[in-house]
Amino acid sequence: MKTQKDVQQMIQDRIKKIQDIKHSSEVRKRNTEKEKAARVELFTDLIRSIERCQTELLEMMEEQQKAAEKQEEELIEELEQEITELKMRNTELEELSHTEDHLHLLQTYSSLCSPRNTRNWSEISMKTDESLETLRKALTQLQDTLQEKLTLTELKRMQQYAVDVTLDPDTAHPNLILSDDGKQVRRGDISQKLPDNPERFDTCILVLGKERFSSGRFYFEVQVKEKNVWDLGVARESIIRKGLITLSPSNGYWTVGLRNENTYIAFAGPPVSVSLRVKPQRVGVFVDYEEGLVSFYDVESSSHIYSFTGQSFNDKLCPYFCPGLNDGGKNSTPLIITPVNHNK
Repeated sequence: MKTQKDVQQMIQDRIKKIQDIKHSSEVRKRNTEKEKAARVELFTDLIRSIERCQTELLEMMEEQQKAAEKQEEELIEELEQEITELKMRNTELEELSHTEDHLHLLQTYSSLCSPRNTRNWSEISMKTDESLETLRKALTQLQDTLQEKLTLTELKRMQQYAVDVTLDPDTAHPNLILSDDGKQVRRGDISQKLPDNPERFDTCILVLGKERFSSGRFYFEVQVKEKNVWDLGVARESIIRKGLITLSPSNGYWTVGLRNENTYIAFAGPPVSVSLRVKPQRVGVFVDYEEGLVSFYDVESSSHIYSFTGQSFNDKLCPYFCPGLNDGGKNSTPLIITPVNHNK
């Protein structure tokens, strides 16, 4: 009877496993259909952008052609006017060549032979081919548009993995001031009297998030508006908290930062300069633990900032924040963990 009961339990376990597999298959099928619809929408949008760029380019070429034709008509009209005037002068010179009145000859010849204020027609040429610069500008603009749309799609996918991040006061350097809700951090003017627990940073002005991640994907956003110095990213839970710190993946930090108001750096060990077209107001941080990926995005402009790829994570990861020096009040604005707007 015991054996029979065990066999029945095994049957039930396998039935449940079949149900789980079928459920997973249905979920995967729904997700695939959703992704297919999203891809169709993306490529439809890209095709519209290409068609719009083509229409604008053709319209521009038509306008340039009309402008060139108008210029040609004006030049021809001006040339014909000069030809008429020159013919009249030639006739007058011909008549003057037969005159016997020397005084009249001297008086008239001087005016007829005086130089006229006319164009230097040898320097004027007409283009017969369309400028390649127009095409280059159109293609560059199209490339920027497509890149923006692709990045926006990528960013929206990552925002699906948004997590609620709060600051961990037990890790905060004594000079940092945290808001009551744990969503803001700024540099204070004086050092607070706080317990020197092992988790707290004692030299570098840093703070970590309470949340720990050891698998999967997660995403959060931080407002960096009106700041001229900041660092953001993730760090290993087991990083050294005491003494000086060098930001690099080999030391357990995957971060980017701003220095001197407009110098952006990825602390890749050695640091890498990052060129951005606009100054980010809100930065999105995305991590794929299994893929070894840490990516940073400018949320407002939907543009990519930097990615650490091919990393190997073997420890829990924590969100990382550094608001930077106060700089006489110029950098007193806090870093703010903001809710993710999925509908933006």
